[in-house]
Amino acid sequence: MEETLIQRLESAVTRLEGLSFSGGASAAVSGDDAPMDPSVLAFQDLIGQYVARVSAAAEKIGGQVLDVTKIVAEAFDAQKDLIIKVKQHKKPDNAGLAEFLKPLNEVITKANKMTEGRGSDFFNHLKSAADSLSALAWIAYTGKECGMSMPIAHVEESWQMAEFYNNKVLVEYKSKDPNHVEWAKAMKELYLPGLREYVKSFYPLGPVWSPTGTAVSAAPSKPKAPTPGAPAPPPAPSASLFSSDTSQASSSRPKQGMAAVFQEISSGKPVTSGLRKVTDDMKTKNRADRTGVVGTQEKEIRTSAPAVSKVGPPKFELQMGRKWAVENQIGKKDLVISECDAKQSVYIFGCKDSILQIQGKVNNITIDKCTKMAVVFQDVVAAFEIVNCNRVEVQCQGSAPTVSIDNTAGCQFYLSKDALSASITTAKSSEVNILVPGAEPDGDWGEHALPEQFIHLYKDGHFETTPVSHSAGG
Repeated sequence: MEETLIQRLESAVTRLEGLSFSGGASAAVSGDDAPMDPSVLAFQDLIGQYVARVSAAAEKIGGQVLDVTKIVAEAFDAQKDLIIKVKQHKKPDNAGLAEFLKPLNEVITKANKMTEGRGSDFFNHLKSAADSLSALAWIAYTGKECGMSMPIAHVEESWQMAEFYNNKVLVEYKSKDPNHVEWAKAMKELYLPGLREYVKSFYPLGPVWSPTGTAVSAAPSKPKAPTPGAPAPPPAPSASLFSSDTSQASSSRPKQGMAAVFQEISSGKPVTSGLRKVTDDMKTKNRADRTGVVGTQEKEIRTSAPAVSKVGPPKFELQMGRKWAVENQIGKKDLVISECDAKQSVYIFGCKDSILQIQGKVNNITIDKCTKMAVVFQDVVAAFEIVNCNRVEVQCQGSAPTVSIDNTAGCQFYLSKDALSASITTAKSSEVNILVPGAEPDGDWGEHALPEQFIHLYKDGHFETTPVSHSAGG
C-alpha cells in the first residue's frame, strides 16, 4: 500500500513538473491524460484507503449492511469517472449537467430505495449510508447562484444528517459487536476527513471544467407518436438532481377546510346540489330499528372508542421574521432550516415520525406535543425545550447552555463536547438518556440514564431528596 502510494505521488510530482514547463499548473489537461491527473489519482487513493476500510468492516457483517456498502463503493467509483469527464468537457448548461450527473444520481437512488418499505434491523446503517451519498453532489456546484453551499461546506452539511443515524449505530452496538462500531467509524472518516480534505485540496471552488473540451449535451427526448385526434401530452416537468421537488405555490394548491367551503359558495354553484334528500322513512323517529333505549353493548362500544385528535394543516414557515413554525409535519425526513440567525426561535409542534435539521445558531428551540421526532441543531443562545413529547431524539452539534425536558416519555439527547456544561432540567419525564462523546476523537459514546425515581427523607426539619440507585443486588 505504501509503495503504491509513493509511486503515485512520484507520478503526480512528475506530472506537475511537466505542466510547469508547459506554461503552469493551470494548463488544460488533455482527454487522454485526464485519468493520470493528480486529482484523479488522489481520489483513487481515497477509495483505496477509506472506502476499502468501510467495505472490510461490511464484509464481516454481511447482509444488508454489505449490500448498501457496495452501493457506496459504486457511488465513489461513479464520482471518479465524473472527475475524469470534467477534465474532458466544457462546463454544461443545466440540462447538460443533469445528464452529466445521471450515472451518480442512479446509484444514489438505488441506495435510497434500500431505506424504503418495511423496517429493517439495520435501518440506521442503511440511512447513514444512503444519506451520506448526498455529499458527492459537491461536483454539481456551479457557482453562488446554483443554490448549493460551496463544496467543502456541502460535504460537511451532508454528513451532519447522516451522522444522526451513524451515532445510533455506535450507541446500539458499542457493547454488542465491534464490527458494527468499526463500520460506523469508518463511514464517518470516509467523509470527515476523507472526502472533505480531498475537496479542500483540489476543488474548494467547485469542479474545473476544460475550456477546450467537448460539450455536454442533454439526452434527446423520445416522445411517443400521438394518437390521431388526441391532444399532445404536456412536457415533462424538469427536476433538479439532488434536490427535493419544490412545492407548488399556495395559490395553485387546492383549497382545504373552510377555504374550500367559501370557494364553493363563491363559485355560484348550488351549494345543496350534491346532498341527498331525506325521506320520512329515513328519519330516526319513524325507524323501527331505533328505540329510545340505549343498549348496554352499544353504550360500551361508544364509550370505549378512542377520541380522534384533530391534526391541523402542516406549516413550515418563518413568521414575522422572528419565529420558525414547524407544525403538523408527518413522515417528513428532509426538513431543513438553513437560513436562520441568533434572534430567531424555532417552535416545533404536533410533528410525527419526522426529522428536522437546523443549520446555524438560533435563540431557542421548543419541541411540543411531538412523537418520534428527531432534531439535529448547531447552537442555541438560550435554551432547548422538550415538552409533552413521546420518543424524541435530539443531537446538539454545537452549544446549548440550557436543556429542559418536561412531561416527556422517551428522550435521547446527544451532546457535543462544546455542550457538556449544559444545565439539564427534567420534570415528570421518563426514559431520558443523555449521550456524551468519548474522551478520544474516535471513542465510543457514553450513555447516561437520568433518574426517574427519588427518595425523600425528613431530617433536621426538612426533606432531603436523593435519586434511587439500583444496585446489582436488587
